Amino acid sequence: MSEISFDDFMKVDIRVGRVTRAEPFPEARKPAIKMWIDFGAEIGTRKTSAQITAHYTPDTLVGRQVMGVVNFPPRQIGPFMSEVLVLGAYDADGVVLIAPDKEIPLGERMC
Repeated sequence: MSEISFDDFMKVDIRVGRVTRAEPFPEARKPAIKMWIDFGAEIGTRKTSAQITAHYTPDTLVGRQVMGVVNFPPRQIGPFMSEVLVLGAYDADGVVLIAPDKEIPLGERMC
């Protein structure tokens, strides 16, 4: 793996958000959930789709804080436009979301 500089890292804008709405995404090729995430006043609400059905249902996501990359360009996923990339890591069953372990103000940048 190649090294990057701190300046390279700072180009990736990762922020704290809260899931305000979530619903199944049956049109996706692989099982997925659509989410609307509030990143605070500066960024607002962004939507995304994530293949996280192994560990989450829409009902368990609403109200959760998550981490997301907010400066990627939007990406069309079937009939849905994804505007943010939520972060996670794989375990043996699927993707587990990455989130702060304490309540953080919405929109705070990862440092």
